[in-house]
Amino acid sequence: MPAVLVVDDESNIRRMLRGLLEDEGYRVTEAEDGGAGVERAVTEDPDVVLMDLAMPRTDGLMALERLSERAPDLPVVMMSGRATLGDAVEATRLGAFHFLEKPLTPESVLATVSGAVELRRARAGAERVAIDDIVGPSSAMAAVRERIRQAAPTDSRVLVTGESGTGKELVAAAIHHASRRRRGPFVRVNSAAIPRELIESEMFGHEKGAFTGASARRRGRLEQADGGTLFLDEVADLSADAQAKLLRALETGEIQRVGGTRPIPVDVRVLAATNRDLEEQIAEGGFRDDLYYRLNVIPIRIPPLRDRLEDLPALVDHLDGRLRSKQGLDPPSLDEAGMAALRRYSWPGNVRELANICERLAILHPGETVDAGAVEALLPPADRDQAPLTERLDDYERWQIESALSAAAGNVAEAARSLQTDRANLYRRMKRLGIER
Repeated sequence: MPAVLVVDDESNIRRMLRGLLEDEGYRVTEAEDGGAGVERAVTEDPDVVLMDLAMPRTDGLMALERLSERAPDLPVVMMSGRATLGDAVEATRLGAFHFLEKPLTPESVLATVSGAVELRRARAGAERVAIDDIVGPSSAMAAVRERIRQAAPTDSRVLVTGESGTGKELVAAAIHHASRRRRGPFVRVNSAAIPRELIESEMFGHEKGAFTGASARRRGRLEQADGGTLFLDEVADLSADAQAKLLRALETGEIQRVGGTRPIPVDVRVLAATNRDLEEQIAEGGFRDDLYYRLNVIPIRIPPLRDRLEDLPALVDHLDGRLRSKQGLDPPSLDEAGMAALRRYSWPGNVRELANICERLAILHPGETVDAGAVEALLPPADRDQAPLTERLDDYERWQIESALSAAAGNVAEAARSLQTDRANLYRRMKRLGIER
């Protein structure tokens, strides 16, 4: 459950934000002034801080400056109803993630907090991921690790390809961790999860008043990644306009915010990923060939799990170790029949699906020895193999969504985050598949 610290001297603002965020599944703590906010942020290590600008004793900018020294990776969102241009410039200089203008709207708060949490998790994940965390003794995965070692010390762009769930973000984070940019930010953009009409604003930022709802200036992901690495996931989903602006940014090293008039220099290494065939997209007119050649300097292809089943025991051991250390779970042991059941399955969701199965086994069979029956009970039904493709895809999607909702105790927002989609999209899919909350 992501944690948010709200720092504001007005109790009604804190109360409103607590109610809004807790309804969305966040854990919320409060502080009444900047000094207390800094101490709580350092001791409690939240995922994001919402900080009012004007407060008695220690104001928001003073607190932001202290946090930039004591917790430099913590995203801080500034809030104000009376901010000047100078305040915004100073907050940006001190590393503020975003500036929200009061009166606050639920939509702007939730979108900003979601982006800040994503940035926080990406930075934390990048710090932990080493090349040896790319698990698997197969020759195919040994080749992937070797390509990462070759690519990481350079500033060359990398295009990571592979099916959904194979670990493309893990590869990108390992490249960042092993590069000279490791101390800089690792910023992720999932192009498929952002509405197409907002992707340019997310990527390049916007100026206040650039469009309806742009109540304050916002730095885009390219600016946030300055000095570090931008991981552009699902790059095939970029609109034509966003592709053109990205190409210009790669060629010139400058970006321009939506509604802006001046170029802004950025020093960013771009790593891109897709589960689609970009050459096919180019032939169909959906992707620019000049952008493809800019991104595909060093290609890395991750094979699907069904093509490297010899990696299953090592992956299960690795995933179980993470469940022990991060969640305190006691995963079961798989007997030979249980492991054989895993090998018989085709793994359309790849390693992400395997991680889901390992977690469910740990919750339902803690510390036990698990046989084939227990494993097969958690896998999608096999008797649908002869059904039409559309029905089989619906079965699999229904199973994934129900599993995510179960793991999130029915919290749709948390389930959407675990499935790496937005809440509105998940609601639409649930309605189409007849899934109740």
